[in-house]
Amino acid sequence: MSNIRRKTAEQMQLAWSTIPAVTQFDKADITDLEVLRKKMNASGGAKVTVTAILLKVLASALKKFPQFNASIDMANEEIIYKDYFHVGVAVDTERGLLVPVVKDVNSKNISELAEDLNVIAEKARDKKIRPEDLSGACMTITNLGGIGGYAFTPIVNPPEDAILGDSRASMEPVYSDDTFYARLMMPVCVSYDPRLIDGADAARFLRWICQALENPAILAFEG
Repeated sequence: MSNIRRKTAEQMQLAWSTIPAVTQFDKADITDLEVLRKKMNASGGAKVTVTAILLKVLASALKKFPQFNASIDMANEEIIYKDYFHVGVAVDTERGLLVPVVKDVNSKNISELAEDLNVIAEKARDKKIRPEDLSGACMTITNLGGIGGYAFTPIVNPPEDAILGDSRASMEPVYSDDTFYARLMMPVCVSYDPRLIDGADAARFLRWICQALENPAILAFEG
């Protein structure tokens, strides 16, 4: 095994043996969001991706649902709530999957997050990533939309207690007001530790994220 494959195997084995994870699925209508994203990219600067937008949304979601920004300590029967907002982002590289961490996502706007993503992805692919770039995440985002597929069940990376995933968006008929409309729908999912997060809260959390993505005017206001 390569070093990265060995570390990945060890961490995934730890995750599978310690976290009895459950996955919740939903879909977000990102038709209007795509219009906004293309306008932002037309203005120049770092390329804004759906992942950059998800980072912004997730920062707000972690504040509203603090149980997703926590870890569980079974030995001491304690829940550790975090007052910082660092998010890991899975990056596909020739050497394997790396998860560099974007720090303080709550204090940055979408353009700044897009720039951070470009920097960490380039470092990961150019073999310039450092150990400190891969540690300290409160939660992780994994995006398979650029490859394909419509659903998957991401594995929670301990000591995190949840991971957010999104798949490729596609045009689908959506029924509203007695009419079918063509809308760009993006599948999203969250795997979570049910020892700390109840299923109803996971459904609310994911629905909140979908609703935030479906209201791009709010995202534009927040930068």
